[in-house]
Amino acid sequence: MTVYFIGAGPGDPELITVKGQRLINACPVIIYAGSLVPRGLFSQVEDSAEKILDSATLHLDEIIDCMAKAHEEGKDVARVHSGDTSLYGAIGEQMRRLDLLKIDYQVIPGVTATAASAAWLQKELTLSGVSQTIIMTRYEGKTPFPERERLPALAASGATLAIHLGITKIGKIVDELIPFYGEDCPVAVCYRTSWPDQDRVIGTLKDIVEKVRAKKFKLTSLILVGHVLATDKFDDSYLYDKDQPNIFRPPEKKLKK
Repeated sequence: MTVYFIGAGPGDPELITVKGQRLINACPVIIYAGSLVPRGLFSQVEDSAEKILDSATLHLDEIIDCMAKAHEEGKDVARVHSGDTSLYGAIGEQMRRLDLLKIDYQVIPGVTATAASAAWLQKELTLSGVSQTIIMTRYEGKTPFPERERLPALAASGATLAIHLGITKIGKIVDELIPFYGEDCPVAVCYRTSWPDQDRVIGTLKDIVEKVRAKKFKLTSLILVGHVLATDKFDDSYLYDKDQPNIFRPPEKKLKK
């Protein structure tokens, strides 16, 4: 028996790995984060799966109890989380409990909201000569933050930022970023990326608060900040440069006269 922690992606049922979908279809017990994972992922097993449980109404002990019972019965469990399980997936505490119970588990990665939002915006987040670093973080709330990870410390790098769980604090975020990025720095706020009701606003640090409030975004919004979002002034990468040979593409041979 194995518990499979599966990243379901950002919302579109097709943005899940082949492996993740295969395991969901094979597991008799499914526990999923109902507020963030589309029920459509389970369309092929609605009638065949023994249990499909929405964990939104369960606390940690109840979730582990479900896994322990399945373990006693020798039934594999698909524990389905949104996005990628390694980012704000709350799987760490579940795995710690399973270690104590000596229950086997595996982790299957998923498509992140950052990747899906960049694709939707048709942007590359690492442009040569503009930014080579992406910082994925969240805004400080109930979860305590060390000083070195607070937003001003991260902003000092000038890297492209992907800020989760901060939309209700968008005003404070802007105030903390302007000293490092300037008022004209591009910002994109993507609401429920890849869901049928997805929406977005694009602006700058100067006007993004007003635009977000006009849209009334409250939850499940990703804030992307960085000059890569609105520039066509960047260097070509070395990857396909004809004057930069690599092990797969040797230097061009000069023709003999």
